[in-house]
Amino acid sequence: MPETPSTFSERVTHSLVRDVQMPGGAGVLALVTLDNGLDHTKPNTLGPAGIAELKAALEVVRTRAEAGEIAAVGVTGKPYFVAAGADLKGITSVRSHDEAVELGRMGHAAYTILGDLRAATGVPTFAFVNGLALGGGLEVALNCDYRTVASDAAALGLPETGIGLVPGWGGAYLVPRLVGVEKAVEVILTRPAANKPYKPAEALQIGLVDALFEAADFLEQSIIWAAKVVTGEIEVPRRELDPQPVWDGVVAAAKAQVDTLVGASRPAPHRALELIAAAGNATKADAFAAEDQALADLIMSDEMRASIYAFNLVGGGKKPQGAPDPQLARPVTRVGVVGAGLMAAQMAFLFAQRLGVPVVMRDLDQERVDKGLAFVRETAEKLAGRGRLSPDAAARIVASVSGTTDLNEFASCDFVIEAVTEVMGLKKKVFAELEGVITPETVLATNTSALSVTEMAADLQHPERVVGIHFFNPVAQMPLVEVINAERTSDEALATAFAITKKLRKTAIMSADRPGFIVNRLLLLVMGQVMEAIEGGTPVEVADRALAPLGLPMPTFELTDLVGPAVAQHVLTSLRENLGDRIPASAGLAKIVEDGTRVVLDAPAKGLPKPVNPAIQEYFGPALSPGEPGRSGQSVLDADGVLDSVLSALTVEIGLMLDEGVVPGPEQIDLAMILGAGWGFHTGGITPYLDRTGYSEKILGRRFLPDGVANVPS
Repeated sequence: MPETPSTFSERVTHSLVRDVQMPGGAGVLALVTLDNGLDHTKPNTLGPAGIAELKAALEVVRTRAEAGEIAAVGVTGKPYFVAAGADLKGITSVRSHDEAVELGRMGHAAYTILGDLRAATGVPTFAFVNGLALGGGLEVALNCDYRTVASDAAALGLPETGIGLVPGWGGAYLVPRLVGVEKAVEVILTRPAANKPYKPAEALQIGLVDALFEAADFLEQSIIWAAKVVTGEIEVPRRELDPQPVWDGVVAAAKAQVDTLVGASRPAPHRALELIAAAGNATKADAFAAEDQALADLIMSDEMRASIYAFNLVGGGKKPQGAPDPQLARPVTRVGVVGAGLMAAQMAFLFAQRLGVPVVMRDLDQERVDKGLAFVRETAEKLAGRGRLSPDAAARIVASVSGTTDLNEFASCDFVIEAVTEVMGLKKKVFAELEGVITPETVLATNTSALSVTEMAADLQHPERVVGIHFFNPVAQMPLVEVINAERTSDEALATAFAITKKLRKTAIMSADRPGFIVNRLLLLVMGQVMEAIEGGTPVEVADRALAPLGLPMPTFELTDLVGPAVAQHVLTSLRENLGDRIPASAGLAKIVEDGTRVVLDAPAKGLPKPVNPAIQEYFGPALSPGEPGRSGQSVLDADGVLDSVLSALTVEIGLMLDEGVVPGPEQIDLAMILGAGWGFHTGGITPYLDRTGYSEKILGRRFLPDGVANVPS
């Protein structure tokens, strides 16, 4: 077995060692700095060559410790970064299970030197976390005896289970011993699922680190603190291991939640939980060996490959495909929002916050305007109260947003976006009125979720100024914006839309002006297929759970509740009118909307999905047994049949979207479904899932992606 997997190609993170004289007669500290030699925009990552270099450096340090030449060892990173984790691009090049096992063993071999040094030589090890430390970057610190963190460190965490892996270089064993098994479940499972790493103060609070110092003199203060630990002036307490009954109880509760939320859709959370469970009474050597095997199994899984594909898509999404030259963007010094409802008010707040320009909302009467302004004010106050906005920033946002009933207030706006009811005639009327007020250079945008932007602009004197900018709800949280290129949209209007979304810190994907664009076309098709199955006789509870193998963020009817049944019904109807009867109709959903019946019940516990309201069954007709003739004339579908119908319909529709040129390739569809619909990284969006389950070849006669791009090569 070679010492390093030969298929890797990485920018090596070097281990630079220098001696530092600690104050107070504490002796010499050998300080190891991880640095890939690139600027602060390129974080350290850890691949085989970098791990091998770290191991070699630490072996020299260990020899010096054995000789009594040093009193302590410290590990830190280049400015702003310890390490962002393993070299994920390189991981996908691993071709065998043995090679994957070796990757885990290499990390453990290097990191164990830090963990065992004090027991072997009496020399303690310190991690000075001066910046972002994720995955293997945090595990460097966890293997040390003590940890300090800088107040401005961007993030600390173990995100592996969110991308199809497990903490494989000591984290699954060390974290529960350091912070307790209950918090370990949060660190290893809950936070990665929410994509929410720890801030420095949070890491200190739960015990991931031992001390926090201000960034300005972080390293100096950390070395002073380390010297006091070495001389015994400071004693750092350690918690006792949780009793086995407590350990077992926490693991059992976590397993029940993982079974409910994840099921069999992806293996990584289950494997991580197995490691946590065993860590309670395992030796370190056995626990690390178990991490090696789990890591290798997952590296060789399709789910992990799809996760890395998705991870790279999201990272690359900051440079949108097809966007025109940014220099063509028009300057935006004042923004107009047509409407003052919830969506409009959310957009107004975000424009004021991120663009830093005046924003005016206009609606038909003062009462609606006042409600919109109240939303802006209350949101600013709420964020300030939580410490997420400074009082000055909150006050600036509130002062920046004004309201009016006078259309002429838009005359001085460089950019105006409409957010009125999804009715084509109304939107065309709004644009016609605006064109008589705004300047010739003003860009007009629509927030429509499904209507034709081309048709909306057809009667204008300058249809080339109109562009679609489709925000998702809630506007502040959802990272995706679909930029719609209508038939006559100019490059200047497109460039302005992309420039705005970039300043809003959103990921923009350009879509051709086709019904439903990207996300809604597919998401509503999924909902429609589920509704059609119920119309045919499938029980609502069975249909609601049918998509569980996909590991989606919520069941179908909880999603329907989030979108709003009326909105779902409207978009389904609009899509059916434009795309034909392959988009299902649902009389039951129409009746639910008419009566205002709630489609879900309250969640049984925080973090668990909301179950479908069984009372809505009556709107679709009585539930029938799977296999018997249904109301549609075809056999009633069971859960597998519903899933099959959904995946088959998605395959057909994505094939058509690519043929129509809605987007340049399947990658944009996957990115849109991840960021706009919350589809898990482990699916890769949707096309890798359809490839590996055989639907694309069975239905279209071809794969969407080349073999090996988002799966283990066949």
